[in-house]
Amino acid sequence: MVNIILEIGGKKKELAVDEDELLVDVLRNRLGLLGVKKGCEEGECGACSILMNGKLVNSCLVLAAAADGASIMTIETLGWPGRLHPIQKAFADGGAVQCGYCTPGMIMAAKALLDEVPNPSEAEIRDAIAGNLCRCTGYQKIVSSIMNAAELLRKEKAGGGERCDGKG
Repeated sequence: MVNIILEIGGKKKELAVDEDELLVDVLRNRLGLLGVKKGCEEGECGACSILMNGKLVNSCLVLAAAADGASIMTIETLGWPGRLHPIQKAFADGGAVQCGYCTPGMIMAAKALLDEVPNPSEAEIRDAIAGNLCRCTGYQKIVSSIMNAAELLRKEKAGGGERCDGKG
């Protein structure tokens, strides 16, 4: 066993993990973050996508011990019912969810992109979500929703939109 500390949505969690335990399993099974989906377990589907230290990663490819000290953001820490993050709102409003299995990973991929590129092109969006598979939507509604989220975030930053971080 290895003792680790993870910062999940700004809160520190101290855990003892097996040396070969995957981060996806710790997040889902120990911390109850069920939005982190377990899909292919090979880093191909993106269902387990999270932000770790601000970078998009497939949590099925990360040993929990290797995440010691990391800041983790999952779909659960992005927004919450009644106070959705603009990306979550754009996905819901744009019909970018069908079965919903890929949605958390897609949203986290969109967050990673929009944190770096506030006004992405369609090609940049498609490139950013290329590691996330969706069997239901055909991707166009996802791409459109990310474009709409980018606009919402730009308005929010300019002071013309409602903030989702509880600060206004």
